[in-house]
Amino acid sequence: MRFRYAFTMIELLFVIVVMGILGKYGVEFLAQAYHNFIFSKINNQLQADAEMAVETIAARLQYRIKNSTIARKSSNGDFEAIQSASGTEYDILEWVGSDEESFRGASKPLWSGIIDLDDSNATYLVSPETNTSDVNNTVVALSDSSGTDINNTALYFIGSNSDKNQWGWEIPHPAFTDQNKSIHPVKTDTNESVFIPKVGDFSGIDVYEYYKLSWTAYAVGMNDYNATGNNTGTLKLWYDYQPWDGDDYNSTTTKSVTIMENVSTFQFRAVGSVIKIQVCVKSDLVEDEKYSVCKEKTVF
Repeated sequence: MRFRYAFTMIELLFVIVVMGILGKYGVEFLAQAYHNFIFSKINNQLQADAEMAVETIAARLQYRIKNSTIARKSSNGDFEAIQSASGTEYDILEWVGSDEESFRGASKPLWSGIIDLDDSNATYLVSPETNTSDVNNTVVALSDSSGTDINNTALYFIGSNSDKNQWGWEIPHPAFTDQNKSIHPVKTDTNESVFIPKVGDFSGIDVYEYYKLSWTAYAVGMNDYNATGNNTGTLKLWYDYQPWDGDDYNSTTTKSVTIMENVSTFQFRAVGSVIKIQVCVKSDLVEDEKYSVCKEKTVF
């Protein structure tokens, strides 16, 4: 009977070398594949987050009263009309919003946007096909029953004065005491198609036929930005405050919601009435501190 060894020494060494090579590069391949999978998943999530952030802002910004839009420095409260603002210090975007929810209504507009100039005078404004009772119900619902209602609304006459200093943007500032500003505080009357001045009257005021109704201003900006750590902050939307009533976005009573966390950049610029916004987000799971995903959107 003849015996044969399972492996010769050379064969054994060859197998060990081959298995070592396969093991080394196999592990590296699996590690790289896993790394690519994780990176792709993070990148896709950042893409979705950045997209959601710009869309959330644009959804409100598209219904702005264009002449009211300002850029503000959070460091000291200074502001400029957005077309005149330049530099990264202007980090808060702020505007007065038109009440589009009430304007659309359930089946027809709840306010018409039209003033009957022939039937109005210094003490009341007649707005045909407007139902201030229904507007009030909508505003109360939108403000989560915070106390804001039809008597906290204001009118902007389309084509009227649009001076940046006439909207109540100064911080701090008192509530308007007359109607000599760009936006006009009003309240309801027993006649549901009538607005009456909340302060003063409309004597000497240029009242235009077309108007926008507003119940709140909005502000968007970074909060708790960590400049010494991961260079990110929380992007927030402030709402349910009325500059014409002496409110501002920085008040402790002003409502806010978080748009997105881990935001590395929020910036904006305007050309005429067109505004471009950019939001960049990043993840702590990515080792490259400079890596972030940005999305832009132009709002007309």
